[in-house]
Amino acid sequence: MVTDPQVVLADEPTANLDSTTGRKLLDMMKEMNRTKQVTFVFATHDQMVMEFADRIVSLKDGQIVSDNRK
Repeated sequence: MVTDPQVVLADEPTANLDSTTGRKLLDMMKEMNRTKQVTFVFATHDQMVMEFADRIVSLKDGQIVSDNRK
């Protein structure tokens, strides 16, 4: 985050965090998306992470099975 990236790839970004800290991290990422136009791409099974997303692309066996924008 220090280098002001345009894109951040995050694999299970909240996996080892308690729910309060995870929510704070997601709030920070949402704010960075809004104010600095940083794009975040998450690989996750965590419903809380998905609730923060503007777009969810679901994969099964390496194939896109759904692509939903909020």
